[in-house]
Amino acid sequence: MALLAASGFVIVLLMVLVANAESTISDLRAAHASVPDHLVWSWEWSSIVGWLSLVPTFWWTTGKLRSPRFRWPVIAVAALLASVLASAWHIVVMVALRHIYYAATGEGPYRFFGVIGDRIAYEYRKDLVTFVQFVAIALVVRWMIDRQADAPASTPAASSTKAPRHLVVTDGPTRNSVPIHEVESVASAGNYVEIAWAGRTLLHRATLAGMEDELGEGFVRVHRGLIVRADAIRALEVERSGDFAIGLASGATMRGSRRYRDNLRRWSGETVV
Repeated sequence: MALLAASGFVIVLLMVLVANAESTISDLRAAHASVPDHLVWSWEWSSIVGWLSLVPTFWWTTGKLRSPRFRWPVIAVAALLASVLASAWHIVVMVALRHIYYAATGEGPYRFFGVIGDRIAYEYRKDLVTFVQFVAIALVVRWMIDRQADAPASTPAASSTKAPRHLVVTDGPTRNSVPIHEVESVASAGNYVEIAWAGRTLLHRATLAGMEDELGEGFVRVHRGLIVRADAIRALEVERSGDFAIGLASGATMRGSRRYRDNLRRWSGETVV
């Protein structure tokens, strides 16, 4: 699903690039302006590259900065600030690439200022629209992935294997059915818990104590605010203070408290000293 969405996004982006470049070239010819076509194309692809460099940030931010983890006024203010930072980054990358291209093709120095009055405000007004579009795309793709994850997996009717237990996790508007044996860790987050599952972090309204009871014996409390799945532990490093660091199957590293180190018998089979 993610690969399909990414492919569709790239195709649409290329179509927009071609349409904008051809439209600009046509307008310049109508105005009898002497601008080489390849420079017009450089304006478009440099802008696209600037936005594409922000895609990982958009993806990460839309996963972290959302309700109910944050209140809507906080999200609105953060989004406005993010739009300013995104526009600034886009302009820096775009202008740098154009300077490089102009120098490489011998077209002389690229001039960002002086062509349009109040250029920064002009670019920000355009960038704000693009910013909203990129964020909306990231949110829609996240929603599609969540919906797919929420769909019940089909199992052979003749299978005699006992079906795994599931947690029903409502994260925002999405209701997820999470196999308990795939949960890697659960961390407290105020009135919620953060459930690490399949490379994602789900926000679930529950207490850590309640989750510990629901998860069962396959999980270990390693900190006042953290539970990990015992068979997901790959490495353990004990410090002089008695606290410890745990390496998990996903590559994540979690901090454990000496108060809970004896709980790791379930994993190591012996007392951690």
